[in-house]
Amino acid sequence: MDNSSTRRVVITGVGVVSPLGLEPEAMVDRLRAGESGIKPFTRIPHGVLSIDHGAEAHDFSGHIDDYGPLEKTLKRTIRKGTKVMCREIEMGVAVAQRALSDSGLTEEIRDRDRTGVIFGCDYIMSLPEEFTAGIAKCLDEDGQFQISEWGQTGKPEVNPLWLLKYLPNMPASHVAIYNDLRGPNNSITMREAAAGAATAEAFSTIQRGHADSLIVGATGSRIHPLRTLHAALQEKLASTCEDHTAMSRPFDQSRDGSVLGEGAGAMVLESYDHATKRGAKILGEVVGYGSSAVGGAAGEDYQQRAIANALRSALGDADPASIGHIHAHGLGTVDGDRQEAAAIADVFGSASQQPPVTTAKGHFGNLGAGSGMVEMVASVLSLGGELFPIRNLGSLDEHCPINACAASGVAAGDSFISVNITPQGQASAIRIQRII
Repeated sequence: MDNSSTRRVVITGVGVVSPLGLEPEAMVDRLRAGESGIKPFTRIPHGVLSIDHGAEAHDFSGHIDDYGPLEKTLKRTIRKGTKVMCREIEMGVAVAQRALSDSGLTEEIRDRDRTGVIFGCDYIMSLPEEFTAGIAKCLDEDGQFQISEWGQTGKPEVNPLWLLKYLPNMPASHVAIYNDLRGPNNSITMREAAAGAATAEAFSTIQRGHADSLIVGATGSRIHPLRTLHAALQEKLASTCEDHTAMSRPFDQSRDGSVLGEGAGAMVLESYDHATKRGAKILGEVVGYGSSAVGGAAGEDYQQRAIANALRSALGDADPASIGHIHAHGLGTVDGDRQEAAAIADVFGSASQQPPVTTAKGHFGNLGAGSGMVEMVASVLSLGGELFPIRNLGSLDEHCPINACAASGVAAGDSFISVNITPQGQASAIRIQRII
């Protein structure tokens, strides 16, 4: 869909929690330098699963200082609130506060009734430790768990507020409450496609005049005792290399799976008039979006069709040659990358006709629902400058006919399309351009 309305939507602030740090500009510098965030797990036991490496956001400890500059009272309130936040929600709140601070959209400036929050997330799994004490109370003399004892004996040992720590609508709820934002509020749970879908919803909401400004973000983690176990059982993960930083190899002929990571990102979107009236810095303008869901019943290449649909919709009536670069999903799986490359070729033509294609997943793998937003922020901050190349792309797979950015010095251009897709075939794409 094109932005055909005269009500333009711009980006005025960003925030990230990533395996390459908490500062957006520094993260882009590290991407350009080819740094990797893939390291041995510290929050998952080693030697238990098929993998012992992933991309944790090591710089995010959950300390209140990780939430960026905060007024004293707000700092105290958020610190107290973290008691009912799991790590994914903490990361989400932190990037929202960082983006809000970066935008300069202070309490004195914003209209609380026309400022809201839209957040992308995944379903969030409880930590097993939440139930340890209750389970222990239900063991018989032989150490066997007795389910009949759970309701009366075990359940009372579970913190009555435990569910608040894991509800996927809580990032948007916390951010709105802490900042007294009474405008549109929504939570979108679409795994990797959540960031694009949330951005599209925020764009549409502002464009049709229902809000002046919105914090839009996404948070996710694939690093969790149960989530990591699920991924190891259900997904094709990269095998361990002698050099673990080479595990994630998007579009490379030797790729063999994805790498698990965690992270979050957020942007402040405003109407152009609202942003310029207050003298805000403008980082980019959202000018198109697309989404599509194509399931397995459509055939083996269902993801290709979904990605192509989303790309075409985000492109709209724009000249394909005007796109500065494509930020691909680039999961690193054999079939996933092949289908995505085919979709890009279907929409943009042969590799010689395509804009440069990159992806940050070679640096830090799949951050779950947080991936799309962290990747979007990286591309926004690259506009007008140098694009970061695909890490670990030694030899492009002949079945991936893309104009892969494999070396430094490639211009990012003045616009880009970012695309992501879930294993179930839900794709989202966002087109953003620089205002020159």
